Amino acid sequence: MNIFEQRESGVRSYSRRWPVVFSRATGSHLHAEDGRSWLDFFAGAGSLNYGHNNPVLKRALLDYVENDGVTHALDMFTSARRDLLETLFEVVLQPRNMDHRVLFPGPGGANAVEAALKLARTVTGRTEVVHFTNSFHGATLGALSVTGNPLQRRSAGIPLVGATPTPFDGYDAHRRPEHLARLLDGPGSGLDRPAAVIVETVQAEGGVNVASAEWLRALADLCRRHEILLIVDDVQVGCGRTGPFFSFEDAGIEPDLICLSKSIGGYGLPLALLLVRPELDVWQPGAHSGTFRGVNPAFVTATEALRTYWRDDTLEKSTRARGEWIDNALRGIVQAHPGAGLSARGRGLVHGLVVGADLADAVADEAFARGLLMETSGPRDEVVKLLPPLTVTDAELAEGLAILDESVRVVLERAG
Repeated sequence: MNIFEQRESGVRSYSRRWPVVFSRATGSHLHAEDGRSWLDFFAGAGSLNYGHNNPVLKRALLDYVENDGVTHALDMFTSARRDLLETLFEVVLQPRNMDHRVLFPGPGGANAVEAALKLARTVTGRTEVVHFTNSFHGATLGALSVTGNPLQRRSAGIPLVGATPTPFDGYDAHRRPEHLARLLDGPGSGLDRPAAVIVETVQAEGGVNVASAEWLRALADLCRRHEILLIVDDVQVGCGRTGPFFSFEDAGIEPDLICLSKSIGGYGLPLALLLVRPELDVWQPGAHSGTFRGVNPAFVTATEALRTYWRDDTLEKSTRARGEWIDNALRGIVQAHPGAGLSARGRGLVHGLVVGADLADAVADEAFARGLLMETSGPRDEVVKLLPPLTVTDAELAEGLAILDESVRVVLERAG
């Protein structure tokens, strides 16, 4: 028995799928102590959009540390904080005619979700929040209350209240948010007017379920008509994962609150932001707090990532093109196995191949044996999920898709 099994909690999960000790990481690859390497189509669950140890971001971080830059400062003013705020406004918000203010909660995505829920209830004076089937918003209690995954919800250990689920786009044949509209318009529905609706435009953990632009626009219109705040959780599929910087841009909607984390830090360092329309910024000083809401090294790498990758649309165009490549490749796999019940879906560089609850784990395991890291997702872990870095090369993408193709073939033949 190794030290991990002896001393670490059994709650760990990813290390069970990939039981090796990794020691180095470069670009789109992870390297183990024994010299083996894996192509990484997991990318820190979407935290490494710019790859492992991106040299540009690494240089900025090393320079900052070598010059004794401030590491910890809670919400005190620092030069690193100022640089990030100025760059975020200049590069991301201003070109999109967004005037949102920035809240730094704790450093994880669930912290941004908790802050959004708390602020929405503070602003409106209402308590209920609507969420969607197969949603995932984090593992803290507030985030769990608006999460659809039953395993995650059971882990709370207490009743999760103040939240109402409703069908996501395509769930149970719903293609517009009619169910929610009926509840809001029906005087006898039993649904009190919510403070907010929280939505992922692509439910990555939920099985790579993609909301259409039409559905998102209808949802935004519904919220506006009923004076309900719209929260977009862009923690996993924001920061360019679907192509544009924000995943909701193609739908042309304007969320009231936007949750960002994972790749907003650029380098894999912990950082979360909540973007808030100015008129909603009603916090009293200290009303939402936390010791690690000032991770300055992450400010530095976040700023450098924005400056390097988002001053033009080069990365966006690349991500869209590679997304089409993946889509075509996955559809080719589906067509190569008629009758196997396979299907493909996704946007940009978040895609899923629906294999089935009894086979997806086997495909991921076979891919791991062949040198590719992928995880599964969906309510029954029935989807193999691809999240390569946005900086993946054409050769690496071709290699990963070839491994996936072969892994699916082997598993289906074995299942016979």
